[in-house]
Amino acid sequence: MKHYDVIVVGSGSGAVILDEALSGGLKVALVDKGPVGGTCLNVGCIPSKMLVFPADRVAEIQDSGKLGVNAIVKQADFGFIMRRMRKTVQEGSSGMSRWIKHAKNLDFYEAEAHFVGDCTLQAGSSRIKGDKIFIASGARPFIPKIKGLEKAGYLTNETVLELKKLPKSIIIIGGGYIAAEYAHFFAAMGSQVTILQKNRRLVPDEEPEISDLLKKEMQRRMSVYTGMEAVDVRAKKRGYAVIGKDVKAGREKSFSAEKVMVAAGRKSNADLLMAEKTGVETDSRGFIKTNRFLETTKKGIWAFGDAIGKKMFRHVANEEAVLAWQNSLGRKKTGMDYSAAPHAIFSFPQVASVGLTEKEAKKGHDVLVGTAKYSDVAKGAAMAEENSFAKAIVEKGTGKILGFHIIGPHAAVLIQEVVAVMANNLDAGAVFKAMHIHPALSELIPAALGNAE
Repeated sequence: MKHYDVIVVGSGSGAVILDEALSGGLKVALVDKGPVGGTCLNVGCIPSKMLVFPADRVAEIQDSGKLGVNAIVKQADFGFIMRRMRKTVQEGSSGMSRWIKHAKNLDFYEAEAHFVGDCTLQAGSSRIKGDKIFIASGARPFIPKIKGLEKAGYLTNETVLELKKLPKSIIIIGGGYIAAEYAHFFAAMGSQVTILQKNRRLVPDEEPEISDLLKKEMQRRMSVYTGMEAVDVRAKKRGYAVIGKDVKAGREKSFSAEKVMVAAGRKSNADLLMAEKTGVETDSRGFIKTNRFLETTKKGIWAFGDAIGKKMFRHVANEEAVLAWQNSLGRKKTGMDYSAAPHAIFSFPQVASVGLTEKEAKKGHDVLVGTAKYSDVAKGAAMAEENSFAKAIVEKGTGKILGFHIIGPHAAVLIQEVVAVMANNLDAGAVFKAMHIHPALSELIPAALGNAE
């Protein structure tokens, strides 16, 4: 049995640990069944945004009539877009593979590993043990128990990337971030898209106003059913039949499409890792339990990223990895702070959020709430953005920004000003002190904060 100073399980955000450990001259093992690079590079952020970006261009052209520009999309080359995406992913993964192959003091176990004892892993035919173990094993698609689903077959955010031909129609079961983004993509490419969301709200973790507007805007390009649970899936001679049940009324409705995609959430890979065999506990959902220092219930083992289910975004996982490594060095420990962790949904329109929702903020704070439409600032008016808006949640008395939420063009970029203010523990006054270009969409931020009451 080989012994290592550090074992890293997962090569996504786990690469942060690899770099630090190898720089320190430690003997390191990486365990990953492959392809290397983790969820983000191979089946998550990178490929999906390679698809969403051209979809944005299509949707903008289709929406340009409001500006007096009458244009049509002659063709969206689905095959080209998919090949370009796969080429980019392959190049990224190959580049990382070359780095791993040439790294000194690094042994790579390309296998699905599981714990067999105290800090001991079975990785393929090899058994290895580590002084320190960092679990970044990620997550996989959660597949709900729906009658006939397994037999009929379905796509996920992973297998959908293998499509060579555009489906004429597709039913997406689920209504979260992944569902919203892929629904946007397929609708832009020309598919007839139907979303079946069990929850009464689309993207239910967002502010209700944002959820409502996103649904309204998406319904212009596809069919969106909320409060509709998929209860039966059947493969037909051509395509699929899905039975949906209205959660409130109990009525059933039949839907048909060429393809079915499941985008109903994510499940931790901790069960595959058999983490309990080394004393690492999981919660009721199967995610690995950690404290604020990213320590698991087993001394000498840290976990982060999708495996722990806190904020399942790559930028958060990278920050967690940095802290986990620093905390493992035996110096003063630092707790992970999620209060200024932003996220975005690359739907159409785009959504971005940071901090608390209004409902969450009101549980422990006296708050002021302000909103501003894009059209309230000159640039937004020029863009004819009548419905897009920003919402600010501020603590009364202190001026501290507790949360900020945007739906509209460039939301993921606009939110960064607020993230910087919150991350540096500044109040809303910092935004007003900064000079904003006029006319630019960035004026939306002080506009929303200035309306807080």
